[in-house]
This record gives sequence, C-alpha cells and structure tokens, in this order.
Amino acid sequence: MKIFSRPVEMTAWAEQHRVAGRSVGLVPTMGYFHEGHLSLMRAARRRGDLVVVSLFVNPMQFGPSEDLSRYPRDLQRDLSLAEGEGVHAVFAPEALDMYPEGFASRIHISGITEGLCGASRPGHFDGVATVVAKLFNIVKPHFAVFGQKDFQQLAVIERMVSDLNLDVEIIGHPVVREADGLAMSSRNVYLGAGEREVARCLPQALDRARDLVEGGERRADRVLAEIAAGINKQPGVRIDYCKLVDRLSLHEKQQIDRDTILVMAVFVGRTRLIDNGAVWPDGTGNEVQE
Repeated sequence: MKIFSRPVEMTAWAEQHRVAGRSVGLVPTMGYFHEGHLSLMRAARRRGDLVVVSLFVNPMQFGPSEDLSRYPRDLQRDLSLAEGEGVHAVFAPEALDMYPEGFASRIHISGITEGLCGASRPGHFDGVATVVAKLFNIVKPHFAVFGQKDFQQLAVIERMVSDLNLDVEIIGHPVVREADGLAMSSRNVYLGAGEREVARCLPQALDRARDLVEGGERRADRVLAEIAAGINKQPGVRIDYCKLVDRLSLHEKQQIDRDTILVMAVFVGRTRLIDNGAVWPDGTGNEVQE
C-alpha cells in the first residue's frame, strides 16, 4: 500500500494508473476508522481496480467552538486497517499541503446547505465542498464513495458534481450500525457508558417513525411530535433538529410519502450525533446492520 502526503505525488500516481486504463476509486475520510469506513473501502474495491483512501481532518469544516483539536486520531491504526482491506493508496496530507499560505478560495453550494446541519454549523458545508473538490482534483478518481449517514453532505457533493460538471461518479453507501442500532461514527468514542445507552434514542426514534407510518400515519407533524417527545425524555439529551424531508431537495414534508427521510441531529451531553433513514414501509431503508 502506497502512502502519500504531498498532493503532487498523489496526482502523479493516480495519473499513471489512469493512463494505463485502470479505474480509480476514492473514499474520503477524516480517519479514526470504524466498520462504517471499512465498508466504504470494500464497496470501492468491488467497483474499481484501485482504491485510494484520503485521511485528512479538514480544519475548514470545523467551527471555532467545535472539536477540531480533540477529534480522534490514530494514523498508524488507520493505515493498518486500510491495508487490511486491500486499499492501494492512502493520501494523508497535512493542513499546509491542502491549504498553503495565501489560500483564499471556497466553494459555496446554496440552497441545500442552509438548513439542517448547515443552520447549526455555519460555513461547514463550504469547508466540505472545498476539500472534496480539491481531493477530486488531486486524486482524479473515476468514482467516490460516501456514507449515507451524512445525508446532507452526500446531497451537497452530488449537487456540486452536477453543477460544476465534475467528471466523477458519486456513490452513496448505506448507513452502518452497531449491534445496538447506533449509527457508527468516529465521535461515538466521546460517549460515556451512560451516554452510549441514552444515544440509542436516535435509532429508536427512527424505528418508531417507521412503525407510525406503517400503521397509516401520514402527517409529518404528528410523527415528529411523538418521536421528539421520546427523545426529550432522555437525560442529558438536546435536539438540534428532527425533521422529515424530501430525499432530493431536503425540503420539509407536510405529508409523508416514499421519498421522505427522517433526519436528526441530537446532542448527547457534549457530543453531537446525526442519524437518518427512510420511513416508508416498503423496504427502502438505507442502513446495514453489523
């Protein structure tokens, strides 16, 4: 497995293989791998000849009061896990490699970035779009795999690729869950034992929403009221947002249909967790149980 830190070296390697007719897949990550990340790598291996994993904790997408300094990191562990999954190259730059002195550009995707996580984290999706565009230009992948747990992020990347005519296919991979239903996240490591139990209110809310819809409820406000009441009963929990939205536009829905997604962001203590899933009772959920 090759390990690159300098963008020019990463690009040269990718160009060499593209010229030779090999397909290159990219899995963008911020590291501290869990089974969700590894499932993205496996999906990329099934689809293409070569897999590149980027490993970069992107400072541009963190707000001033967020967890950039304490975001979990373990480079050697991550490299070992990536090699075990048959990854061909890891791109692990430093911040100055990606944002050299004088860097002054940002990509802003309007509309779908302004609600949900965008309302709570101003500038976050500018940072996401900018770093992903840079990764696409550096790695030059034929396709890139993103987890659907970050549902709004996936929508933002798809919009950017479409609007800017970027020559890369975007593949969304289902949410991967722990045995207790909690969506896998690097930030789960922040949770204490009691908080981990409380955090199960997110997948439980998703299950309850599906039960209500399967029982015939179609009014979004009624479903949201019931699941919010369940979440708010939990100690030390605060809802950032809990909404039923259209899977393409991310606009809030009044009436639930097969294109409706439940999206949630909840603070458990100091830890902000996100989760989402389809609620229509026809098997259109987007998750994988591990």
